[in-house]
Amino acid sequence: MAANSKTLSQMSGKTCLITGATAGIGLVTAKELARMGCAVTIVGRNQAKCAATVAAIKAETQNQSVDYLVADLSSQDEVRQLADMVKEHHSTLDVLINNAGAINFLRSRTVDGFESTFAVNHLAYFLLTNLLLSLLIGSAPARVVNVSSDSHRQARTMNVDDLPDPKRYFGRRAYARSKLCNVLFTGELDRRLEGTGVTANALHPGLVSTNIMSNNGLLGKISNFILGFRGISVEQGAKTPIYLASSLEVEGVTGKYFVKNVVVPSSEASYDEAAAGRLWELSARLTGIPESVPTPPPSAG
Repeated sequence: MAANSKTLSQMSGKTCLITGATAGIGLVTAKELARMGCAVTIVGRNQAKCAATVAAIKAETQNQSVDYLVADLSSQDEVRQLADMVKEHHSTLDVLINNAGAINFLRSRTVDGFESTFAVNHLAYFLLTNLLLSLLIGSAPARVVNVSSDSHRQARTMNVDDLPDPKRYFGRRAYARSKLCNVLFTGELDRRLEGTGVTANALHPGLVSTNIMSNNGLLGKISNFILGFRGISVEQGAKTPIYLASSLEVEGVTGKYFVKNVVVPSSEASYDEAAAGRLWELSARLTGIPESVPTPPPSAG
């Protein structure tokens, strides 16, 4: 994935944070942004795996400005600690890529008591982004990139209040709902960030051959095996997040849904601004985040 000289020059020294970046499309994205000269921080749950990943990226890209932070994004306390560490280590944040995700075939709850797929795939995006908004706004122009999925189209209707603890649980429906949440959140974030210089876009990476279902026992392993034959490579899946993080073509473009580097219409349900507002209010209540975004600092002079 060779970037052109203009992209390389404008990304050199930019600070990028990528969740779920020790494997899959997150790893490829981190590697390519490091190759462009970015200061890259990856986030993962396992310290040893994070350290090995950073060492490999440094060796391959010859970029020594790569580090890691450890956090389990299913825990709101750990998301808060992660945001604190980011702000402690970095005075700027140019790109935030919310990439970490999970599929749970069976119902499970996080330490905070919420349904796990919703908590990891949406609440973690919402909480981390909001905790880092001041840093992003202070670094503007900056970008938020939310990795969603075309699976969001399967969630044609959604009772927002049912999300934290669904009355009936089906793993694939929970995943589809969480991905619709990503698109609704992106649209609402875009509206609330108007005038700040921070853009927010969502994307579908494609049906990517990863190990995303490995936490589901034998059935998950079988599903991953089948995905290995049907899915595209992680390199192909990473093209759109890399594009949204780095391309000059999308400077100032915001509130859109991308597939293969092209803006496409998302599902009809994803354009429901009332639902997006209710989701924001619910998410703010569940995470203890103020409903308003930080005010941009006054411009110099």
